[in-house]
Amino acid sequence: MSDLQREVSELESKSATAARLFDIRRIIGGLFVVYGVIVTIAGINPSDADLKKAQDVNINLWTGLAMLALGLFFLVWLKLRPTAPPTPEDVQE
Repeated sequence: MSDLQREVSELESKSATAARLFDIRRIIGGLFVVYGVIVTIAGINPSDADLKKAQDVNINLWTGLAMLALGLFFLVWLKLRPTAPPTPEDVQE
């Protein structure tokens, strides 16, 4: 009986790990942070032509910072409210 209990507990821990790993907040937050860094770097030294096209607004810088803020929001949300793994009662056969 102890082998069965050990196997069940191992499967439960793997299920919880998979639920946390594939949480959509992690994917969205990570992508927004990566793209936000790229766009922010592109906006740090804009050319005069880029500024003229955007009516003297450094749109890359502001968009990159907004993307960084949104990505960090998703990652903080994930940290503060982690996903609970499904319980056996939730699973319908």
